[in-house]
Amino acid sequence: MKIGIAYDLKNDFSIDEGRPDDWLEEYDSEHTIQAVQDEIEALGHDAIPLGGGRSFLKRIGTAPVDLVFNLAEGSKGRNRETHIPALLEMLEIPYTNSDPLTLALTLDKEMAKRVVMSEGIPTPAFKLIKNAMDTEHIDLPFPLFVKPAYEGSSKGIGFHSRVNNKEALRHEVHRLLGTYGTPVLVETFLPGKEFTVGILGNGFPYVLGMMELTPSEGSVENFIYSVTMKRECYQRVQYRCPPDVPPSLFCRIEEVALDSYRVLGCRDVARIDIRLDEHGTPHFLEANPLPGLTPGYSDLVILADFMGLAYRQLIDAILCHAFERYGIDGRAYGDVSLVMGQTGQRRPAAYQPG
Repeated sequence: MKIGIAYDLKNDFSIDEGRPDDWLEEYDSEHTIQAVQDEIEALGHDAIPLGGGRSFLKRIGTAPVDLVFNLAEGSKGRNRETHIPALLEMLEIPYTNSDPLTLALTLDKEMAKRVVMSEGIPTPAFKLIKNAMDTEHIDLPFPLFVKPAYEGSSKGIGFHSRVNNKEALRHEVHRLLGTYGTPVLVETFLPGKEFTVGILGNGFPYVLGMMELTPSEGSVENFIYSVTMKRECYQRVQYRCPPDVPPSLFCRIEEVALDSYRVLGCRDVARIDIRLDEHGTPHFLEANPLPGLTPGYSDLVILADFMGLAYRQLIDAILCHAFERYGIDGRAYGDVSLVMGQTGQRRPAAYQPG
């Protein structure tokens, strides 16, 4: 098959003076795109780089493809991740990952929380701040966590994101509003362990694996998975897969993750972030239906490696679920049931919780 790859490269953008150094954090490197292209070709397909934005518009018209492997983050606004999928739907070209509605919904952190709340899924109490004056009306108890409402890849998040008083709240809200130009989400800070859960599939999605994120130094209570932590993950973060939790909690985290995946309408693959409150109850934090695929670095890739799923198999799994969803004969290109047998529904013995 001819598989197009939609993506946005860091090198295609520039950071204007005064912008923070994480301004382009969501975009991919040439190394990542080349790795995905190599694996698609190793699986027997023709891989066609299409890029993103206006370049994608030009290339998709001159390079017919059977399916697009979508990694494109888009640019500008809370609907930026929907640009490529919406165009592909108009052109009736199949593509991997979630549809425009889910991509817009999950990028808007407030709306995603409202949707999961409507189905009884726990999530930290929150308020949306659109201007600095709104800060005076926050009545949530401290400590609080402050982050941009429409950003991903931990943009804008650091040790300063946890605030313990009104003055610190005002300062952080003012900083984020002025730096990123989007509303700010203020939510109750949860002191418990943090997890990320990889999920694959459609109809009957299954857990690829669950990974606990914990600091190499310092307390779990103060742990913040910031941009700095991610960039220096091998020095600052311990990844535990399986996580150090009892079986009952393990199952409850899985349940919250799978329920969130379904309620938000995720397709093919997503990563769900979860954290425990002071009582040990798992809460939905965020969903990422366009998870990073940088070899040896992105959370989903690290998690898959822990689960014994090679990078090529992970790419194949995403493709296979898209093939299956569109009714493309997956037997010619991969086997979803084989992937499922290696991961969530029949876990290796080493991955048993507890």
